[in-house]
Amino acid sequence: MLLADATATIDYAATTFVILCASLVLLMTVPGLALFYGGMTRSKSVLNMMMMSFGAAGLVGVLYVLYGYSMSFGSHNLGGIIANPFEKFGLAGTEGLVNPFGYDGHGTIPELALVAFQMTFAIITVALISGAIADRVKFSTWMVFAGLWVTLAYFPMAHMVWGGGLLSASEGGLSATLFGATDGKADVVPIDFAGGTVVHINAGMAGLVLALLVGLRLGFGKIAMRPHNVPLTMIGAGLLWFGWFGFNAGSELAADGTAALVWVNTTVATAAAMLGWLVVERFRDGHATSVGAASGIVAGLVAITPACGALSPLGSILLGIVAGGLCALAVGLKYRLRYDDSLDVVGVHLVAGVWGTIGAGLLSTTTGLFYGGGVRQTLLQIVVALVTIAFSGVVTLALGLLLKATMGWRIDKDAETSGIDQDLHAESAYDLSQSGGGRFGGAFAEAGIGKAPPAAASAPASSPASSPASTPAAINEGASA
Repeated sequence: MLLADATATIDYAATTFVILCASLVLLMTVPGLALFYGGMTRSKSVLNMMMMSFGAAGLVGVLYVLYGYSMSFGSHNLGGIIANPFEKFGLAGTEGLVNPFGYDGHGTIPELALVAFQMTFAIITVALISGAIADRVKFSTWMVFAGLWVTLAYFPMAHMVWGGGLLSASEGGLSATLFGATDGKADVVPIDFAGGTVVHINAGMAGLVLALLVGLRLGFGKIAMRPHNVPLTMIGAGLLWFGWFGFNAGSELAADGTAALVWVNTTVATAAAMLGWLVVERFRDGHATSVGAASGIVAGLVAITPACGALSPLGSILLGIVAGGLCALAVGLKYRLRYDDSLDVVGVHLVAGVWGTIGAGLLSTTTGLFYGGGVRQTLLQIVVALVTIAFSGVVTLALGLLLKATMGWRIDKDAETSGIDQDLHAESAYDLSQSGGGRFGGAFAEAGIGKAPPAAASAPASSPASSPASTPAAINEGASA
């Protein structure tokens, strides 16, 4: 990141673009991810699932202002891992302008616009992890974990990749160590345009570690644990797709030709991944499902995230097709390997994140292996992915074990059976009860469905009140017809 000089003037178009994109990325978490995850859980857990996204948004937003931005993008590089958390504590000294990529003539924005944009990335990364441990963990433990993990895993990864640290293009970074540097910059630069490592591999690996550590849900592999509201999941997937344009195109931090290319690449990769997932479902299971379409969308979005600025539209289609098919196959591994990744964070975010990161090395139009760029870019992408997996895994395991020994992760078995929403939040998503009882309640009772009309008990057999045409069953049959 380059500080703007004293004579620089604000680029209002770029500033507007960044602020709008930041808002789109926030929409991805609340309500996008909350709806996507909430619809995929059982009805007794939907509020808790959504609360984990909302809770992450509240906590990480505050921590990012206090020290998260300083740790990620401060100017004092501490061992290539983090920046000084106190340098810009509380956003001190961020009132000026920055030109993040040193563009000539445009791209100068308020540093606070960059803060807003990067804050939303931190929020959604933490929220993504929650899907791996749905239905069974204490909300209090989740919130403590979220604060610790974003501090010790996300902020360092953001600094290492985007803030001039170990995995960036800096002279002392990993790429320069492996392949050399010229004029202070690495000869081969890691490709991660919008967060394949920082966001998706990071969160996906954390989800795998927690799923193993927390253990299986009661009845996992024995009883069906189907999504309770597929329309909610599809609405959430649509909002994620819409918001992802802020995620990917916004990472250019300017409304220019690269942002336009990223928009197109994001769209076609996502579309291709959805088709790839559905094709696998059709041949494997005999049906192309709505949940498969929604999951394929997310798989494509994840895969194109690191590569969106480096590929052609045709390369993006290829990347997306492979991502959709690969993730459709990967989500079934949890049953064979016996880890309970409730909402397929591992099968989608980790797998597609790794594929997108490596795929960038294969399909980059400038340095990719398939475009004659040699093998160095692909090797670097593999190394960066492995470093991210190792870093996230170690940090998550340490934090998970600490919290398991102190606060504990699991709710008790009775609460898990009866429903985590009532136990932890004293709420239910769907109140179908009616005071006074009845076979059905709520809106059904108000509509007169499921209970006999008041006069039916005393009416003679020939009366209209008891005739077949006026019974609730007949009414329902007529409505169905």
